[in-house]
Amino acid sequence: MPLGFVTLRPLGVSNVGDDRERLSAARAGNPDQAIVSDADARDAAQAASGDLAAFERLYGRHAVRVHSLARRMLDSDQADDATQDVFIRAWEKLGLFRGDAAFGTWLTRLALNVILRRRQEGAHPTRMTMAIVDEPPAQTTNRDVALDVTAALQRLDPALRDVVVLHDIEGYGHEEIGDLLGISLGASKMRLLRARQALRAYLGGHTQ
Repeated sequence: MPLGFVTLRPLGVSNVGDDRERLSAARAGNPDQAIVSDADARDAAQAASGDLAAFERLYGRHAVRVHSLARRMLDSDQADDATQDVFIRAWEKLGLFRGDAAFGTWLTRLALNVILRRRQEGAHPTRMTMAIVDEPPAQTTNRDVALDVTAALQRLDPALRDVVVLHDIEGYGHEEIGDLLGISLGASKMRLLRARQALRAYLGGHTQ
């Protein structure tokens, strides 16, 4: 069934701190988060039966987060198309959602699979490596830090970027990251260390 209603609304730039706050609130048992989870479960069940209005509600609650993930793991100009792909795939796979985990968790895993496959199928890496990040560009003001974080992630080698996004922003542990990316526990830890070093070097040059 075509999903013509899935048109991205303006999705503004969120920063790492905002994502961490949302993640911390969810882990702390935020009652608003529990309400959202209940609504997600109801809407997912209805959408799986073909209810487009229920799927629109799911889209409205989760599109910004999926788009943010796509923007951080792909070229920025691919984020819109990747987000569309994720929700089309979610519509096709809703019958497999059993409620064993929160819908947002299920959707994030599905999004990661779509994003990683999309990059593998059309990968033409142009990312700067950690060594190049050591040469910081012109200084900026503190109000640009949120944009700087996104820019810094874009400059990372994709292998490093994947791990730091999954660990520091999405909250996955190293074992989960290893499973998702097909790498060892040690490789995940090493990539996270290198990614953090590169980000500190880049952001330090921007905020001095």
